[in-house]
Amino acid sequence: MELRDIEIFLTLAEELHFGRTAQRLHVSQARVSQAIKAQERRIGAALFERTSRAVALTPVGEQLRDDLRAGYDTIQTGLAKALESARGVSGTVRMGVMGAVGHEIRDFIDLFRSRCHDCNVALREIHFSDPFTALRAGELDLALLWRPVREPDLVEGPVLLTEGRVLAVWTGHELANRASVSMEDLAGRVLVDLGPNLPDYWAEAMVPTRTAGGQPILRGPRVTTFHEVLTQVAAGKCLTPLNEHVLRYYSHPGVVFIPIHDAPVTEWVLVWREDGASPRVRSFVETAAQLGPRAFGRPR
Repeated sequence: MELRDIEIFLTLAEELHFGRTAQRLHVSQARVSQAIKAQERRIGAALFERTSRAVALTPVGEQLRDDLRAGYDTIQTGLAKALESARGVSGTVRMGVMGAVGHEIRDFIDLFRSRCHDCNVALREIHFSDPFTALRAGELDLALLWRPVREPDLVEGPVLLTEGRVLAVWTGHELANRASVSMEDLAGRVLVDLGPNLPDYWAEAMVPTRTAGGQPILRGPRVTTFHEVLTQVAAGKCLTPLNEHVLRYYSHPGVVFIPIHDAPVTEWVLVWREDGASPRVRSFVETAAQLGPRAFGRPR
């Protein structure tokens, strides 16, 4: 079966309309009909049920559609990658970042652009409450997220940035005047709830449910954005660990940030779709791997 005939079959299986299929593929309706009849003669069975009112797949047609789809998509992806490679490394890397984290990689972006003159980088803000959706939808090429990322369809790449953590408490809280606190000080405290739509391991990495000593940590108000976090803390509803770059970029009335001296180091890592590594994405990742991680606020 020729690739064009496969494309005609799969498009008709999706549209279930000969006219729309022809229009979409910029061929005549007769060409669509001829291709389908030729496939049916070769297979020896009808692929579509045709009436004056509707077109529907037969069981044989459904099986063929399912069997051909994965292979066709793989071929199209391979052709697209080959075409892009032939054109060289160019285009825009679309990257998701959380708030001020994007500012911290400006030096890296400038270096990447100096190496790849035909490339640009467009930053788009994403929230901790929905870190993967835009990446999976193909709206982003990369995202900069805290580790670990253990998603089967995503790749965890090199670390770009590292930093410590602080505890956000409200003014007047019993911990507010401490020079630093321990992760064990979270025992029995109420922290923010990052919501049900995140992998447990990923939320746990930032907002644990138990201390290292096994003491439970409670959950309080549900939040979806960083500013909601600060609002809930200021209102005395909860505490929360945060990454220490908040000391450099943020302040909020009624909120105090206290260093957590034994918190795990946050590592900000590049993440991309397993099937989404274009030449420009690979070049971006290779540049990051060559430079290695940098601590927040320090020049490279």
